[in-house]
Amino acid sequence: IEQPTFPKITEMCVKMIRRVNDEEGIKKLVNETFQKLWFTPTLHHDKEAMTRKILNITDVVAACRDTGYDWFEQLLQNLLKSEEDASYKPVKKACTQLVDNLVEHILKYEESLSDSDNKGVNSGRLVACITTLFLFSKIRPQLMVKHAMTMQPYLTTKCSNQNDFMVICNVAKILELVVPLMEHPSETFLATIEEDLMKLIIKYGMTVVQHCVSCLGAVVNKVTQNYKFVWACFNRYYGALSKLKSQHQEDPNSTILTANKPALLRSLFTVGALCRHFDFDQEDFKGNSKVNIKDKVLELLMYFTKHSDEEVQTKAIIGLGFAFIQHPSLMFEQEVKTLYNSILSDKNCSVNLKIQVLKNLQTYLQEEDTRMQQADRDWKKVAKQEDLKEMGDISSGMSSSIMQLYLKQVLEAFFHTQSSVRHFALNVIALTLNQGLIHPVQCVPYLIAMGTDPEPSMRNKADQQLVEIDKKYAGFIHMKAVAGMKMSYQVQQAINTCPQDPVRGFRHDESSNALCSHLYSMIRGNRQHRRAFLISLLNLFDDTAKTEVNMLLYIADNLACFPYQTQEEPLFIMHHIDITLSVSGSNLLQSFKESMVKDKKKERKPSSDEDTESDSNSGSESKSEEEASKPRRLRKRVNSDSDSDEENDINAVMKCLPENSAPLIEFANISQGILLLLMLKQHLKNLCGFSDSKIQKYSPSESAKVYDKAINRKTGVHFHPKQTLDFLRSDMANSKITEEVKRSIVKQYLDFKLLMEHLDPDEEEEDGEVSASTNARNKAITSLLGGGSPKNNAAETEDDESDGEDRGGGTSGVRRR
Repeated sequence: IEQPTFPKITEMCVKMIRRVNDEEGIKKLVNETFQKLWFTPTLHHDKEAMTRKILNITDVVAACRDTGYDWFEQLLQNLLKSEEDASYKPVKKACTQLVDNLVEHILKYEESLSDSDNKGVNSGRLVACITTLFLFSKIRPQLMVKHAMTMQPYLTTKCSNQNDFMVICNVAKILELVVPLMEHPSETFLATIEEDLMKLIIKYGMTVVQHCVSCLGAVVNKVTQNYKFVWACFNRYYGALSKLKSQHQEDPNSTILTANKPALLRSLFTVGALCRHFDFDQEDFKGNSKVNIKDKVLELLMYFTKHSDEEVQTKAIIGLGFAFIQHPSLMFEQEVKTLYNSILSDKNCSVNLKIQVLKNLQTYLQEEDTRMQQADRDWKKVAKQEDLKEMGDISSGMSSSIMQLYLKQVLEAFFHTQSSVRHFALNVIALTLNQGLIHPVQCVPYLIAMGTDPEPSMRNKADQQLVEIDKKYAGFIHMKAVAGMKMSYQVQQAINTCPQDPVRGFRHDESSNALCSHLYSMIRGNRQHRRAFLISLLNLFDDTAKTEVNMLLYIADNLACFPYQTQEEPLFIMHHIDITLSVSGSNLLQSFKESMVKDKKKERKPSSDEDTESDSNSGSESKSEEEASKPRRLRKRVNSDSDSDEENDINAVMKCLPENSAPLIEFANISQGILLLLMLKQHLKNLCGFSDSKIQKYSPSESAKVYDKAINRKTGVHFHPKQTLDFLRSDMANSKITEEVKRSIVKQYLDFKLLMEHLDPDEEEEDGEVSASTNARNKAITSLLGGGSPKNNAAETEDDESDGEDRGGGTSGVRRR
C-alpha cells in the first residue's frame, strides 16, 4: 500500500485535472470524475481505500510541484460551491476525512524518517502531504483548526535539504490561515509559535523569512497583539541598517560594508518584510514618538538602491516593494517614480533590477486583488451595517493611479531581449487589465506584439487578454491592429539575437504560421474590418509611406502566411496589389527619371564642350527611353530574347547616370516594396491555385457569397523573396555602390519600365499579338523576381481553382514556357 501509485495513473490525473477551467462540458466531466475519485466519503473501516486515495492525491500534488496548484483550488472551490445550499454535503464530509487522514500520514512519515533506507521517499511524501494540507487550508481553513497544535512542532524542523525548508514554509502558511480561527488558543501555544517564527526569521534565508514574517503578522495582528515583541525585532534590523548607512556615508571605500554584506542584505530584506505586514506608525508600536517610520524606512532603503553593488541594490528594491504593499502612497514620491521609471526604461540597466521592479508591481497588484476579494466577501456578510465595498473602490482608485504612473514604462519593457523581462511585464499588464485599472485600448498594440513571442505560454497569455478585451469592447482590436503589427515587428527586432539576419514574419517551424495569425483570425470574421486592415497593410508598401524595407518584408511574410479561409481573402489582396503596383510603379519610374535629368543638368553647366556632351547624352538617354518605351512587338526583333537589346538599353542609361549615386540607392530601396508585392501576388496565386483570368475577373464589389468557397491550399509553397533578403543582408542602403551594382539597378529599372508598360491586359489587340505583350510582361516579372525559384515565381498548373478559365491576360506573371 505504501508503494507509490502507478506513474501512469498519476499522469492521467494530472492531465485531466488541468482542464478544470475548460469549456463547461469538460469542466463538468472533470468535477464529476474527481468527486467520485477523491471527494466521495469513504467507509470508516476501509483504511486501505483511504490510504490509496491519500497516496493518489499526494502523488498528483507532488507531480504539479513546478507548474502550480491553481487546478486543485479551483476543483475544490467548484465542488464545495455546488453543495452550498444542499442539506447533505458529501464533499465537505470527504474533505474532513481526507484532512484527518493526511495528518495521520504525516505523523507516520515522520516516525519513519529515522529509517535511512526510506528517508528520501518518506521526506518527499511528507512534503506532499503538508502541501496538500495547505491547499485544503487555503479553501477551507476551518478543516485544520483542530490540527493546528499538531502542526506547530514542525516549525522546529532541522533544515538539511530543500524538503525540510518546504515543510517549514508550508506549516507557516497553514498556521497563518488557521490560528486566527481558533477559539481561545492557549497562551503557551501562541508564545511558542511566536518564538519559533522569530528564531526562523533570524536564522534562515529569504523564502523562510518571508513566510514566517507573514505568519507572525497574522498571529500578532489578529490574535496576540504582542507588538513589543515585533517592535524589538524591527529595531534590531533597522538599527543595523542605519549604522551601516552612516559608516558608508563617512567612507564609501571602507571595507566595513563589504565585511558586513550578509548582514546588510538580511537587514534590507527583513525590514521590508516586517513593514509589509506591520504598520509601525501605529501608536501600539512606536508609542508617543512623532517620528514618521514609513518615511524613515523609505529614506534608508532608497539610499542603498544607489549602492555600487547590484546585489545590495536588488535587496533594497525588494524591501521597497514590501513597504509599498503596506503604504502604496509611497509610490507617488518623486524619487520612487524616478527610480522605477529609470530602471524600466534604461536599456543598459541590469536585467535583475528590471525584473525586480516588475515583480514589485506584480506583487502589489496581487495583494490588492486579494484585499479587494476579501473586502467583497466581508461586505456581503455585513452589507446592511456599512458599505465596505466603497472602501474597496477607494483602494482600487489608488491602484489605478499607481498603474497609470508606471504603465508606459511597463509596456515598453516588452521590447527586451530577455524573455524573463517580457514575462513579468506581461504579468503586470494582465493583472492591471483583469482588475480594470486602466483603459484597455492603450494596451492592445502591445498585446498584439506579445502575441508574436517565441514562448508559447507568453503568446497564449497575450492572445487570451486580447480575446477578453474583444468580448467586452468590440472594435478595439481592429482599431489598433496595424499599430499592433508595427509594434510586433519592433518586438521581433528586440528579440532578434543576430542583427545581420532580417526579421521574418512567420514561425520557423513546420507550421510556418504567420506571427500575427491570431490577430488576423480575430479580425477576419468581420468583412469590413478585414478589408480595412488588409488595405492599411498594403498601403505601407506605397512609395509615399517610406516604410523601412525590413518591416515591409515582415508584413509581406505575414500576408503570405495568414490563415485565409475563403477565396475572397487572397483575391482581395491580389486585386489591391495590382492597384498599388500601377500607382507606385509609375511614381518610382518618374522620380528615378527626374532625379537623373536634374542631376545631369547640375553637373553639365560649365563649358560649351560639356554642353554638347550633355546634349549628346540627353539625346542618347531620350533615345534609349523612347526605344525602351515602345512595346516589344514594335521594337526591332520582337520575339528575340538576345542580350544585345538589353545591353544597349543598359549602356545607354548607364552613360547618363549622375556621379551622385543617391537616386540609385533610393530607387533600389523603394523598389523593394514593389518587388515584395509582386512576389506576394505570385505566392498567393501559387498557394491557392488561381488562374490569371480568375484574378482579373475578381471585383471587390461582388456579393460575398460569390467568393465564399473554401481555399484549397497547395503544400510545399513557401514565401522566399530572395532579392529583398539579399538586399537586406548586403546592407546595400549603407554600402558603397560598385559598377556591377549600378548595372543591376539599371537593369531592374528597365525591367520595371517594361512591366509598367504591359501591366494592363491587351484585350483589344489582335489574337496573334496578345501573346507578345503577355510574354513581355512575364519576362519582366521573371527577371525582377530572380527567375530561378519556380515555387515562388511561377504559377503551378491550375486544376480545381482554374475552372477551365482562359490562362491568357490578367496581371499575374507566369513563368515563360
